[in-house]
Amino acid sequence: MTDRLYYEDSYLKAFEARIVSCRPAEDGGGFFITLDRSAFYPTSGGQPHDTGHIGPALVLDVFTDGENEVIHRTDIPLAKGSAVSCEIDWPRRFDHMQQHGGEHILAGSLHTLWGGYTHGLHIGADVSTIDVTMPDGRMSFSEEELSRLGTLANSRVQTAAPIRAWFPDGDEMASLPLRKEPTVSEHVRVVMAGDFECVACGGTHPKNTGEIGLILPLSAAPARGKLRLSFMCGMRALRYTQAMMASAKQAGAALSAPMEGIGQAAEQLRADQAALRAQNAALKKDNAAFKTGALLSSAGLLPDGTRLIVSLLPEADDLRDIAALLTLESGVIALLAAPDEQNGERLVFARSANITRDMSALLRACGAKGGGRPDFAQGIARENHSIERAKELLISPGSSDHL
Repeated sequence: MTDRLYYEDSYLKAFEARIVSCRPAEDGGGFFITLDRSAFYPTSGGQPHDTGHIGPALVLDVFTDGENEVIHRTDIPLAKGSAVSCEIDWPRRFDHMQQHGGEHILAGSLHTLWGGYTHGLHIGADVSTIDVTMPDGRMSFSEEELSRLGTLANSRVQTAAPIRAWFPDGDEMASLPLRKEPTVSEHVRVVMAGDFECVACGGTHPKNTGEIGLILPLSAAPARGKLRLSFMCGMRALRYTQAMMASAKQAGAALSAPMEGIGQAAEQLRADQAALRAQNAALKKDNAAFKTGALLSSAGLLPDGTRLIVSLLPEADDLRDIAALLTLESGVIALLAAPDEQNGERLVFARSANITRDMSALLRACGAKGGGRPDFAQGIARENHSIERAKELLISPGSSDHL
């Protein structure tokens, strides 16, 4: 059984050990090494594994085999029985300690405020999360509640209260104010922060709450039937806050507003944009009406008296609106086109309600791709002059029989 040195000293960065075994990994990815003693933390309890070096070998992964043996996946093999100097990747370890320690403070604060029960931790590469069951069953927090949670958690951080991790005996265990019952019954390790947090845990943590640094709750949203709280701690939270400050300054400069006034300035910008969109829509409507009048005055007549409008317009955005306005008139067929981005034409064929010609069939008959209703069809033609082809089809003898 591996002697787990991190249980006694989570700040141990380097240590000496002896190779107990070394074998090729079953999946072909490196080698599995066991040591008589190890400060490398194996992935467990939502905390990722440590990395570092065992002698000249790079530690890629660390896990347990279910029998209290710590397995180290390395890139090269090492001789069984040899003595090795080992070193963990301290920046990675300390980051995980800050996230795990911060999770304890957050979970404890959440329990203090609302009685929330925390089920598990996941320390991600950027953001960490805990899943929580709330007594009232809700699965989200308001911004005010997130702020309240962050305020309590950080006030506890700022006390620099000691964080103690140990294996109490049965009598002592019974007297401890545990936040929740342990998931194991033997060899239970307890982590206690000041007088406000006490829970069973096998992870690594700072020696006092002050070293956790800033705790930043980010969001709380439903996930798999529970409330999932996302957060950052320590240097992660600081870097994130710095990035948000830089973005806020940039946004403030763009909006000509101080950082504290960005929200109000953004709302004003949204209102101004809505007014401009409404104004633009009104102008487009007036422009379409103007073009409609001009097109109606230039309409030709089919033998049955139908007014036929054939026009190549400069912009495709106007086609639908103009066609709709034209066909409000009685006895009108409108064949409209506009240049397409890929050197073809966008087409809209429409007719008045009192005409029976099938615009969708006409669109297909002139070689365009698209479709629609008998009274209104649209599509794309890869060759120009499609509306002239459609005009020829309409005026050809017998066209009314199939269009």
